[in-house]
Amino acid sequence: MLKHITLVFVFVCGFYLSASDMDSVLEVGRENSSLSAVSQDKIDSTEKQTDKIVNEYKVVSKQVEGLKLYNAQKRIQIQAQLDLMDKLDEQLVQVVVMQRQIPPLAEKMLEGLEIFVNMDLPFYKDERQERIDLVRGSLANPKVTASEQVRQILEAYNIEAEYGRKISSYESTEIIDDKEMVVNILVIGRVGMFYQTKDEQQSGYWNMETGDWEELSGYRTAIRDGIRMAKKLAPTDMLLLPVVKGGAR
Repeated sequence: MLKHITLVFVFVCGFYLSASDMDSVLEVGRENSSLSAVSQDKIDSTEKQTDKIVNEYKVVSKQVEGLKLYNAQKRIQIQAQLDLMDKLDEQLVQVVVMQRQIPPLAEKMLEGLEIFVNMDLPFYKDERQERIDLVRGSLANPKVTASEQVRQILEAYNIEAEYGRKISSYESTEIIDDKEMVVNILVIGRVGMFYQTKDEQQSGYWNMETGDWEELSGYRTAIRDGIRMAKKLAPTDMLLLPVVKGGAR
């Protein structure tokens, strides 16, 4: 019995391929296709990772640029602060020098004020002397700062200056004609200082040349009106009073 063997031949590129060879070729093709798909997946994955890295790099680059600008600004600010510190150091040295000069200057100012008060019209004597003593106590107190000492002296000067710009009146016990008398004192700036008894029967003025009270006739009404104006018991008006000769002794 003859066995018939059927062979299938395929002609490819000038060569005849058997069925088994064809299967091998197809298998190789399928493997290549599978490898190509895997490679494409790897390529796609690599591209995605690359895009991600590039995007992250761009973000980081922007952050780095921002940090560079920030650092540049901070360097400018730090340099400005260093320059300011140098100026403050110089000012601190000057402050120390000034602090050393303030106590003797304050003492001289106080001495000058006390001399002026003693030579001035003797109004509010106790009040003015008490203020001077208070400032002197501050100058001798190490707990009082130099700025506070200067403030107190300037305040005392301002109060004394204010006396010269106002009219005031107060009650006082004075020695007049060798007699102790309770009188009303009228102070008109530093132009004049007058007195008047409670019954308004006797009036006088402070004589800067003699340093004593002297009786003054013909001005009883004017002095009375001035006292009332100073006490806000009458509206401010013109006063006809003599100008004290000599000023401070």
